[in-house]
Amino acid sequence: MAEKAKLNTKIFFRLVSYAKSYKSILLFAFMASLLIALFSALRPKLIGDMVRNYIVNSQDANGLLLWTGIIIGMLAFEALFQFAGNYFSNLLAQNIIKDLRKKLFAHIMTFKMQYFDRTPIGALVTRVVSDLEAVSEVFSSGLIDILGDVIMLLTVLGWMFYTNSELTLLTLIPIPLLLFATRIFARAMRKSFQLERLQVTKLNTFVQERISGMAIVQMFSREKQEFESFKEINKGHRQAHVNAVWAFSIFFPVVEMLSSLSIALLLVWGAFQIDGIKPENQTLMYSQIISFTLWINMLYRPIRQLADKFNILQRGTVRAERVFEILDLDDHIQHAGKDVDVDFNQNLEFKSIYFAYRNEEYVLQNINLEIKAGSTVAFVGATGAGKSSIVNLIGRFYEYQKGEILLGGKDIKEIELTHLRSNIAIVLQDVFLFSDTIHNNITLGDESISREQVIEAAKAVKAHDFIAKLPDGYDYHVGERGGVLSVGQRQLISFIRAYVFEPKILILDEATSSVDDYSEELIQRATEELTKGRTSIVIAHRLSTIQSADKIVVLEKGEIMEVGTHLELLTLENGYYRKLYDMQFSEEKIK
Repeated sequence: MAEKAKLNTKIFFRLVSYAKSYKSILLFAFMASLLIALFSALRPKLIGDMVRNYIVNSQDANGLLLWTGIIIGMLAFEALFQFAGNYFSNLLAQNIIKDLRKKLFAHIMTFKMQYFDRTPIGALVTRVVSDLEAVSEVFSSGLIDILGDVIMLLTVLGWMFYTNSELTLLTLIPIPLLLFATRIFARAMRKSFQLERLQVTKLNTFVQERISGMAIVQMFSREKQEFESFKEINKGHRQAHVNAVWAFSIFFPVVEMLSSLSIALLLVWGAFQIDGIKPENQTLMYSQIISFTLWINMLYRPIRQLADKFNILQRGTVRAERVFEILDLDDHIQHAGKDVDVDFNQNLEFKSIYFAYRNEEYVLQNINLEIKAGSTVAFVGATGAGKSSIVNLIGRFYEYQKGEILLGGKDIKEIELTHLRSNIAIVLQDVFLFSDTIHNNITLGDESISREQVIEAAKAVKAHDFIAKLPDGYDYHVGERGGVLSVGQRQLISFIRAYVFEPKILILDEATSSVDDYSEELIQRATEELTKGRTSIVIAHRLSTIQSADKIVVLEKGEIMEVGTHLELLTLENGYYRKLYDMQFSEEKIK
């Protein structure tokens, strides 16, 4: 389907509505553009009159000097207004984009985890950064400038018709050709902007994923293949920009040619008229030719710039459309719950829970389970059995389709979401650390947590010694994703993070599955400290780490197959837990 060259007015006016909060800045920018248009359009008239009165007719040196000073003063005022217009239009743009970026990022943070599962990170980075930068040009280089150019155009035409309507019509003969060329240019640019948008997203997504997964790329010697793929995407990105350059390269020479044609018509007309008019009228004609020559340049420049600025509006509107698609997306967990007066030291109960990530392909089926307050419950099972899905439901990172999860008889959906999550701490297998200090990764920027509390928590989980040996201790920067630390060290930091926030419900999702024996021993001690006196849910790969759990739940293909203590489950002949235990024990014996 061919893309329309017309501006998406609905998106455009929605974008402009964000300027309501900055009416005074918008007014200053508009007034500066208005004054530039009025002063600039008047200048050719004054120059023409000055030539006629003080050079051709009277040769009055004093009068010429006076009016030259006036013209220079007008140029100085134009420069001042130009500065004011640029400053206020860019100030308006940055304020609006600041608000939009805050709104967009806050909205993204409310989305369900399913949205991030299916959306490339690079695409979201493009929306929050690149797309909004393009949107800012609507206000900094588009909207105000277009208003100024339109005013300039109308003012110049007004002066031209007022001075000599016949001559004005003659010089406007090339204008229909210019309007036709502008329409073709606008259509071509809209197509190129849409292609550019797609290519920028593809490039950002590709680069982000490959840099994040560089270990895999190098591990399997895929550098050459990935570089070839990058070259193809980069080639497409280049071509999208070349298409825009091609349109500009054709359009602007056409504008200059038509502008020169108008001036040529003006001069030819003057040449034919010079012999047929009285001497006293020749000076008037000379002044008009000078004024019209300047006006023609002023006339074509706004028309040329209007085409350019209109395409900036198109580009910004195209990008804004993608931003608004995310803002309009209702893919967040509903904050229906309002209850914040909740005692989390109560039993947690699953009643006939059914959950699917997609349609009715249930990964959890008919889950009925009660977890006593203050007890430790472990979930075991093969990969894909549904263990992590249960964790995601408790924190409402995903919504179950059927059943209820109750806390002390109250549905967790009735609890205010932030309050619910602030009372739950989750330690994941794949620990994420920000590119910041150890202290800030533990507190997550919460200034109410003191350094003393952090150190106390580190000592409690037996992690203080290794942190103290680092060059800057708790102020040591861990690098992107904590890359300068070992897996075990990152895991211990996540335990400290959970400890300082004092959760009522603790969830450990395979926290020891990827660490060495020494780290596992430290983490096991940290687990014992962390689970004291609070409801704890442990998802375990190594069964040796959960033998002391109050209850072990065995999952198979999303269903509960067995429930009991370690010893109780071992006594079940041909039981699922017994098979898992014997399998692991045999593997450890071989090792």
